[in-house]
Amino acid sequence: MLSHINIYNLIFIDIETVPQYSSFQQLSESMQFLWGIKHATLKIENETAEEGYLKRSGVYSEFAKIVCISMGFFHLDKDRNRNVFRVKTISGNDEKIVLESFLQTIAKSFADAERFHFSGHNIREFDLPFICRRLLINGFALPEILDLSGKRPWEVQDIDTLQLWKFGDFKNYTSLKLLAEIFGIPSPKDDIDGKDVCRVYWQEQGLARIVEYCQKDVVTVARLLLRFKGDKHLLDDTDVIVVK
Repeated sequence: MLSHINIYNLIFIDIETVPQYSSFQQLSESMQFLWGIKHATLKIENETAEEGYLKRSGVYSEFAKIVCISMGFFHLDKDRNRNVFRVKTISGNDEKIVLESFLQTIAKSFADAERFHFSGHNIREFDLPFICRRLLINGFALPEILDLSGKRPWEVQDIDTLQLWKFGDFKNYTSLKLLAEIFGIPSPKDDIDGKDVCRVYWQEQGLARIVEYCQKDVVTVARLLLRFKGDKHLLDDTDVIVVK
């Protein structure tokens, strides 16, 4: 499976997002009203829009911000004749600076949109569209690698492990944690989970924990893709290099 995929051309990516503000009251009146409309469509019984803001707005790009982007890529260590996996993370409280640094990284290392493609879990439905929307909201132009306008579905070559695992089944959603478990890969959710990110960020000021969690997701997806490809070497911890 996936014998045609060149792992050296993949940018493994994961993002972490949180509500833009630490409380509903900090939203402008117009944004409070608009969140109320959005919340009503979710049809959560016995929950007001104010109560649902911190719980749910972090996954909607119109009401949230990106605080962490982790990227990983394979590199052949010729001295040891084996692959190493380099991970770089961009994080911070100022989303505009995070996105600007992300664009600089793409321009410097992955500018060839014909060669490089993204890989991740559920990136087609969440991570990549979220990044694109937040780039536009912050006044940035989309880099070529993210500009999918006018492309047909079969022309998009990003590798989504969730879509691969579906095998065409549109009903099935399988979490990265579950896939890691059934394939014998160390779980990335050994400290916090997605539902904890907002609390850790706004209540505990724990951005460093979020960064570590995001990086683990990227490494886990890389290991999972190797399993999908049937590769025997599954990336030891000693093969993972975190770029500071």
